Order: sequence, then C-alpha cells, then structure tokens
Amino acid sequence: MTAHRFYQLYLETFGELAIRAVNRHLLRREEFMAVMVDPRIDKIVIEDDETHELIAMCTLTKHLETVDWVSPEYFAHHYPDHWSRGAVFYLGFSLVASRRRRSQLFSELISTVTRIVVANDGMCSYDICMFNNETIGLADAVNTIVTSTANVDVRAVDTQTYYAAVPVVTSEEFLRLPQPRSTV
Repeated sequence: MTAHRFYQLYLETFGELAIRAVNRHLLRREEFMAVMVDPRIDKIVIEDDETHELIAMCTLTKHLETVDWVSPEYFAHHYPDHWSRGAVFYLGFSLVASRRRRSQLFSELISTVTRIVVANDGMCSYDICMFNNETIGLADAVNTIVTSTANVDVRAVDTQTYYAAVPVVTSEEFLRLPQPRSTV
C-alpha cells in the first residue's frame, strides 16, 4: 500500500470533519505523508485478506513531540512515572473504510492499541472532537472497547471549547446604538 492510497482513505474517513469541527482535524497532504514516513509513529494496519486492500489503520506513538497539538510537558507533569519510563502513548487517528464501518475493524484497532499500552505498563491519550463525541458517541464506544479489552480507567483529562460571538443586530442597527462613554 502506498501512502497516497492511505491518504485517500484518510480523506474519505475524516473529510467531513472539516465542516463539523472548529479545530482542524484534517491533516494536509504533506502532514499526512510526514506521519506515514516517520519511524517514531507506529502504523497499525488491517488489510482485506482476499484483496489486500487497506481497510483500517491507526497511528500510535510514544514520541509526543511528533503530535503538534499536544503538550509533552503536560504528560511529563501529570504522569511522571509513565513519562520517565517512556510509556506515554498518543493514539493519533483511527480510520476504517466507509464500506467496512459496520464490521468490527474499529474495535480490533482499539483493542490492539489497548493491548500494546497495557503490555508496556503504559498510558494512552487521544482526542475526540465534539461532533464525534456527542453525535456519533465515539467516546463511549472507545471506552467500551478499551475496558472490555483490559482493566483500564478511562477519563477525560482536558477540554477545549470554541465560542462564536455573532451580532444579533444588523450592522446598520449597530451603528445607531449609543456609543459607550469613557469612564476615565
């Protein structure tokens, strides 16, 4: 499988998040290609037994400096034992070909990650956008898979909420509003 074919599957899986999530979840082609060739980032891949076509994949790393949107310092501070042993993992993206989403492939990926983390006496962090969390129920699904694979405590550790301030009056109405007076 080439990285370009992986990227097509990636776009098929995550393309919709470009309009569903404020935070940019979709890696640009060059970012994705950099992940694919980075030996510090493990790729867990599932191919179709008959066609050898890529049908599922996830990324996992203990090198948090490869994940631009997380703070390695956070994990060093909050998980010092795991950090000192090099046992802090980050689950990047997990994807399953759309025509195979009803299968158990996602569960297989997450169970594999869980077994790797547990075998290393490690901890693993991951992020889920609000759309996938609240609309799809992904956090609950991951929690169920992880806790059915091993005795693991799963909890949210951080949240970033985006806000939008939108005027409720037209710009013409706004111009007619009295201007605030200086109190100095």
